[in-house]
Amino acid sequence: MGEKMGDLPLDINIQEPRWDQSTFLGRARHFFTVTDPRNLLLSGDQLEASRNIVQNYRAGVATPGLTEDQLWRAKYVYDSAFHPDTGEKVVLIGRMSAQVPMNMTITGCMLTFYRKTPTVVFWQWVNQSFNAIVNYSNRSGDAPITVRQLGTAYVSATTGAVATALGLKSLTKHLPPLVGRFVPFAAVAAANCINIPLMRQRELQVGIPVTDEAGQRLGHSVTAAKQGIFQVVISRIGMAIPAMAIPPVIMNALEKKDFLKRRPWLGAPLQVGLVGFCLVFATPLCCALFPQRSSIHVTRLEPELRAEIQAQNPSIDVVYYNKGL
Repeated sequence: MGEKMGDLPLDINIQEPRWDQSTFLGRARHFFTVTDPRNLLLSGDQLEASRNIVQNYRAGVATPGLTEDQLWRAKYVYDSAFHPDTGEKVVLIGRMSAQVPMNMTITGCMLTFYRKTPTVVFWQWVNQSFNAIVNYSNRSGDAPITVRQLGTAYVSATTGAVATALGLKSLTKHLPPLVGRFVPFAAVAAANCINIPLMRQRELQVGIPVTDEAGQRLGHSVTAAKQGIFQVVISRIGMAIPAMAIPPVIMNALEKKDFLKRRPWLGAPLQVGLVGFCLVFATPLCCALFPQRSSIHVTRLEPELRAEIQAQNPSIDVVYYNKGL
């Protein structure tokens, strides 16, 4: 295709994010775009149109009259709804753009209804069901995960979260009321430590694909999978900190005021709103803590894989992998 004036050059690398991923700021801008809740409002036709623009461009065909900004917009819409490795459309609530509205509702309710055992159990269960969908939708690599593995991870994480929540709830009975408000956070942190490794246990058994700088696959590494999963657990817990630590303090102060005493029904919506405000910032900023395409030194890989890589490409020092989300 001859490049006429006004046609888009075909050398824009849309495999990579638009902003420099080696800097925290570049990653933050990238994730603000990826987690933008407005992407949920797009129709199936709009998603398909973006998918066509992206796939045509990758195949060397630029849609006539397309500007660079429109190309990037299409890429981000495409990325927000389709899995990077399998190309399947992700269920609506499993998409990164659903993180803020879904977490805002669930976390807000966990923080509001933390006093009675049945509601604690119910909201921790809802949260883990949502987590299971997100983890499954955003799993790294094309490693197929069996229904049994999914079930085990789901049941273990839910049990872990509920046990932590109820255990701590009984311990905090005699402590100041503010402490009780932090129980949901501890339960969520504990559940993340159980849930993510279990959901991705297949990666811990067979490893995740590692590639060279150019993206050529060099093999599968369990060490890289461990590092990637650890980074995801850290950023998931980080994501929950502002949303679960700031609103309880504010609500604790507000509930002593007459305004809320007279209007107790305002408690839940206020809490959900506060959580939402925290999450809009915390979600992309915590996703940005570690590069999506993480790297690991060849010397830290398993001996067999290291030997294989050094035999084939002795010049390679560092390999890359997708850490998942």
